[in-house]
Amino acid sequence: MPHGFASWLLILHLLISLHAEGGEAIRSNVIRLNTMDDDANNIHHHDHMHQDHGHGHPSSSSANQIDPQVMVFFMLQDLIVGQVMPIYFPNRHISPSQLLPKHEADNIPFSVAELPNLLRLFSFSQHSPQAKAMESTLKECEVKPIKGETKICATSLESAHEFAHGIFGFDTQVKTLTTTHVKNSTIGLLQNYKVIEILQNTPSPKLVACHTLPYPYAVFYCHSQESENKVVMVSLEGEDGDLVEALGVCHMDTSHWNRDHMSFRVLGVEPGTTPVCHFFPSDNFVLIPFSATM
Repeated sequence: MPHGFASWLLILHLLISLHAEGGEAIRSNVIRLNTMDDDANNIHHHDHMHQDHGHGHPSSSSANQIDPQVMVFFMLQDLIVGQVMPIYFPNRHISPSQLLPKHEADNIPFSVAELPNLLRLFSFSQHSPQAKAMESTLKECEVKPIKGETKICATSLESAHEFAHGIFGFDTQVKTLTTTHVKNSTIGLLQNYKVIEILQNTPSPKLVACHTLPYPYAVFYCHSQESENKVVMVSLEGEDGDLVEALGVCHMDTSHWNRDHMSFRVLGVEPGTTPVCHFFPSDNFVLIPFSATM
């Protein structure tokens, strides 16, 4: 077993608890663009928790009746200093101990077919929660991309950046953006946040979004779908004093999205009527061409 793996295995319990519903829970953590051709499982599994709302954000009382994980959506017109919106930032972070260097990660098999060998490598029993979480991640990584999407499951940060260079061009400088909690607070709560400052609001037709998946070491579901986007960085203050420099992406054209996409239910809008934006948790990140930040 590669040196230092024991510390990474300790992280798995937290990752499993965050994705306890298996494969469908993994999909809920990956906000995809859900065109008419998208997988219905990625759209409907939270439906029983959603309620119809009028236009604009639900009130804090009604927001508490919705699955907190989907309370990340907002509209471009919400980016006004003083605007208040309910947002859920999960208590998840990536620590250096979770990250494998590329040369180590590339030497470890990563496929459903190799799962029995991987379970022996990590000393997990076949029917353990760890085994189920690993199997769900490996299956998700082997699903074909949706129409117009390019994706990879990156087992190292170097692989994620190589993927981004393949999207943007190998001579392109790449910048990494993520959500940062500036002031220590009790994150992991659905609460109202006030917009304090708009730090960045930049068009970026090409971007790569990377989302964590449950695994003994850090694995990132990275995907790109060229379209009209804006990348935003927003300074937010929570009711409990949480100060966040929050990363968000706004998708400007939603006319081809599935009408049942969770964002429309949360915001109470129809496809194509308004840009749809969403915030990223602190263990996810977005890669953009450096020129997009100029």
